Amino acid sequence: MTIRVLIADDHAVVRQGLKMFLSLNSDFEIIGEATNGAEALRMAHQLNPDVVLMDLLMPEMDGITATAAIRRELPDTEVIALTSVLEDKSVTGAIRAGAIGYLLKDTESDELIRAIKAAANGQVQLSPKAAARLMREIRTPESPEALTDRETEVLRLLAQGKANKEIAAELVIGEKTVKTHVSNILSKLNVSSRTQAALYAVRIGLVEELGEQ
Repeated sequence: MTIRVLIADDHAVVRQGLKMFLSLNSDFEIIGEATNGAEALRMAHQLNPDVVLMDLLMPEMDGITATAAIRRELPDTEVIALTSVLEDKSVTGAIRAGAIGYLLKDTESDELIRAIKAAANGQVQLSPKAAARLMREIRTPESPEALTDRETEVLRLLAQGKANKEIAAELVIGEKTVKTHVSNILSKLNVSSRTQAALYAVRIGLVEELGEQ
């Protein structure tokens, strides 16, 4: 399955570099380039990408605002924050807005490819630095609705970095059923991304750390 990618960055050289590099990989199809957050939101509606690579510091509408809108309006589209800043407010802002991943622009190319594929599969992946900051900053939801036993099991596997397909195989249920469970989990915890749900799982001791097998 080809992963449809939308690149959002206000620097032409960054967009061109990402497009050239990702186009070399037959797993990706670059379906559009946006120069600001407003354009990214507009194009996401038109093109329905699987993954948006989102710069955070952009004119007209910043990447965090655009991420929140995309996740709210297009829940099947995942967003990876791809930025040059590792400030606490940027990391927490992006993840609260619903980004599934947070990468710095000096990320190695193979790590970027891995992250895009993981995002398309709904797998939570954060750089250790970003994860450490998030654990300090992000609070657990206040009095969330109780999860069912099945939802708790799905959350545990999600926090271990497993994709929907892997969760479905492990629990012997359909992939669509997993998606429904994940949607219910996000709704009950009142969070907008799998990453926030995974951090909640760490906070309550369901798993010891993100991506723990």
